[in-house]
Amino acid sequence: MTATTPPVYATEDVRQALQRAVDAGIPWRYARALPNPQNPRAASVLILFGTVAGAPDDAALLAPEHLDVLLQLRAATLGSHPGQVSFPGGGREAGDPDSVATALREAVEETGLDPSGVDVLGTLDDRSLPVSDHVVTPVVAWWRTPSPVTAVDAAETEAVARVPLAQLIEPRNRFTSVFRAGPREFRGPAFDVHGTIVWGFTAMLLDDILESTGWARPWDPARERDI
Repeated sequence: MTATTPPVYATEDVRQALQRAVDAGIPWRYARALPNPQNPRAASVLILFGTVAGAPDDAALLAPEHLDVLLQLRAATLGSHPGQVSFPGGGREAGDPDSVATALREAVEETGLDPSGVDVLGTLDDRSLPVSDHVVTPVVAWWRTPSPVTAVDAAETEAVARVPLAQLIEPRNRFTSVFRAGPREFRGPAFDVHGTIVWGFTAMLLDDILESTGWARPWDPARERDI
């Protein structure tokens, strides 16, 4: 599919667009594709957007291509979602007062980020993740003052990266993933980031956000790749 010219965002800066989408409630367009967990446990993920190096200082001049999002590659030895790309996050613990606290605590534990530089924009409606029996609250945030990040625990996280949105919204990097488990097939959005595939739950959340903010570019869902 031929790449299209990026749209111009003159009426609001990208943080305002993200805040508007969160306030309006980003719909979970894949609810019917996933069954409900059998014994649901509460969890949260942190969807953290920041600006790439060299981005304009004037927020009004920022475009989606100037943003990045924090992602991590889970260790291949984990029992749940091994070797997959995910947002920082995990299960709620007894000491967590709410879903935001869970997301920030997990992000600190997994990536070492400084939460004092993170502005929480809001939470989205819960999403079901039946594979690990979780009901997940996505917490969307803005990285006002970025801090160094790394894979804190190699037993859980293989790598941590700030992935430029320019790579994620490029139509040539988008396709439909096809996952087969016995007789069942699941199709969903996916992204190719220099050979690392973002698919499944994380890709669905990213796709919902890109569509709701108006940052997505037309891509060809007929391009399929087996996972």
